[in-house]
Amino acid sequence: MDLSIRHIEIFRAVMTAGSVTGAARLLFTSQPTVSRELARFEHLLGFRLFDREGGRLAPTAQGLALFDEVQRSYAGLERIVGAAQAIRRFDQGQLAITGLPVFAQTLLPGFCQAFLERHPGVRLSISAQESPLLEESLSGQRHDLGLSETDLLPRGTRGSTLFAADMVCVLPDGHELLTRSELELADFHGRPFISLAGLDIYRQSLDAHFQAAGVERRMVVETSTAASVCAMVRQGLGLAIVNPLSALDEAGRGVQIRRLQTSVPFRVQLIRPEYRPSSALVDEAEGVLKDVAEGLLERLESRLRGLIP
Repeated sequence: MDLSIRHIEIFRAVMTAGSVTGAARLLFTSQPTVSRELARFEHLLGFRLFDREGGRLAPTAQGLALFDEVQRSYAGLERIVGAAQAIRRFDQGQLAITGLPVFAQTLLPGFCQAFLERHPGVRLSISAQESPLLEESLSGQRHDLGLSETDLLPRGTRGSTLFAADMVCVLPDGHELLTRSELELADFHGRPFISLAGLDIYRQSLDAHFQAAGVERRMVVETSTAASVCAMVRQGLGLAIVNPLSALDEAGRGVQIRRLQTSVPFRVQLIRPEYRPSSALVDEAEGVLKDVAEGLLERLESRLRGLIP
């Protein structure tokens, strides 16, 4: 059969409008055109779709059966159109992000809130992993985005700096050193100190700075996460120096932060696997992450300048 989509459109319009005249109005065409194409459609099918009774059209049993099939086809087409619109608006989709646990606690909650406010139909998957599992999963192209502290990119990825600031001092509320806006390494001499674990790269960097300055801290607690360090400071067990994201997350909840005169850089890398399919959704997520990181940096500077109590 030499059928066309136009034949189906005309048949559906006649069934919907109930007349050739009404169908012509629906299709923005002439009545003779509708009548001619409808007759051609019936000829190609080999059976009548309508009975002509006194100038009126009454669908035959065959016509009603065919209309049911046409309606199902149009419903499927409407679903496709709706799905395409949803994809364009990011109303559907999944986004997988992995990173160190510190980012799942500090940076990503704000990102999730901002992103889902814009695209509530997207499902986010957040995976917190330590090295080397983090680098392995990114090399394996198992996530859309990754967050890391290292400058060494995993194989098959590309990266850019998302957040950069110096490590900061963390003190309990009411501590005597809070009268200063900036602390020196010497201020920690002989004072109880809460430290990160020995293999942590920032612990090693701090140890080197204190040793070079000839400052002896009194190490009282060693723990593996910055959140745990801040919790120990909150209890009044000692002072600490941690990454600015964790410090900002805890600031005002029993602890305060101050700038450290000696620069100990902290950097967050945004990593994208190179061999996952490109996606506008991932591009959008990268933009939101950058906005959130910029907002955190502004909050950090405001708190360090004393603009936030």
